[in-house]
Amino acid sequence: MVNNKIKAAEENLLPVYNRFPIALDHGEGMYLYDTDGKEYLDFAAGFAVSGLGYGNQELNDALKAQIDKLYHTSNLYYHENCGIAARELNRISGMDRIFFTNSGGEAIEGALKAARKYAYTKKNGRYEFIAMENSFHGRTFGAVSVTGHDSYREPFEPLVPGVHFAKFNDLDSVKALVNDKTCAIILEPLQGEGGINLAEQSFMEGIRKICDENDILMICDEVQCGMGRTGTMFAWQGFGVKPDIMAMAKGIGNGIPVGAFAMKEEVAEYSLKPGDHGSTYAGNPLACAAVRKVIEIFEKEDILGHVNKVAPYLTKKLDELVAETDCVTKRKGKGLMQGIVVTKPLKEVNAKAVEEGLLIIQAEGNVIRFVPPLIVEEKHIDQMIEKMKKVLA
Repeated sequence: MVNNKIKAAEENLLPVYNRFPIALDHGEGMYLYDTDGKEYLDFAAGFAVSGLGYGNQELNDALKAQIDKLYHTSNLYYHENCGIAARELNRISGMDRIFFTNSGGEAIEGALKAARKYAYTKKNGRYEFIAMENSFHGRTFGAVSVTGHDSYREPFEPLVPGVHFAKFNDLDSVKALVNDKTCAIILEPLQGEGGINLAEQSFMEGIRKICDENDILMICDEVQCGMGRTGTMFAWQGFGVKPDIMAMAKGIGNGIPVGAFAMKEEVAEYSLKPGDHGSTYAGNPLACAAVRKVIEIFEKEDILGHVNKVAPYLTKKLDELVAETDCVTKRKGKGLMQGIVVTKPLKEVNAKAVEEGLLIIQAEGNVIRFVPPLIVEEKHIDQMIEKMKKVLA
């Protein structure tokens, strides 16, 4: 039965993903189950999406209730969930204006357009972006254009012009690229795909200072590192360095496809106006019901408090794995977004992990990425470590 399901997918889907040969059926809490009933401990969370895990009944009930009422109109009309979800996202993000999207890539597109329009409205002649090496911002044209990996960029060139790449955590390399055409600097406070690289406090503060002194916008990509993963609702809050524009997605909907870009009031005043940007499905009642309920559950169940309680245990156990395992050389990251550098081939490590009933994902630099649901407990971390010891033996 499973083979037939996989065969149907292989014969009909465009082969752009390196999928594992398992067909998942359902999930519960920290675990996923395939159609044969095999259990998998999930430390991938659908690429850092399912912060509340699987089968959260309160969220499920809210989504089912909304489906029975209304799940699409268009953006020509208001609906209650959109306004409330926007208000709540602004409140927890510290921003002022929100535009909903369908994905993180779309959120980045909107952020880039907002920055360009801001410069256009101010008539300052600015249009260039400074992005970071080893960054990843998505796979649409604008997002790929500011992604600092040649392998993602080269097949699709020429891309959006006026993008320059600085070295992450090297403020001098950023300063060397700033000129009178720079409209924005974009970065992830914690790089995910690029290898779980955490920004230094001085780097974040330095970027903010450069932007303030040169009328440049600071854009933070919080698509993966946001929504509680680092111990604050959004990663920039842990640095106390507020961006002008930020992009979010993944965890804000716990698996319902939804993203958003948000901005300060001044940026909104000088940037996108009616007709400049739009999306047929973005901000629909179902997606916004998910955002609204996810935020409610986060605060009611003190998910941030839980992350800050359990993350030190994950750090400790990963540090022990580094000390005890010859093929593991380093731990990186923060909160519940961490990684280990291994000397074994990642394809081999991932395959063995699946055999052991553990789901993990990789990142650049031979890094195994651990981004579990935020409801993870110490007992789950212990289970993961035991499985990883077998995988890495």
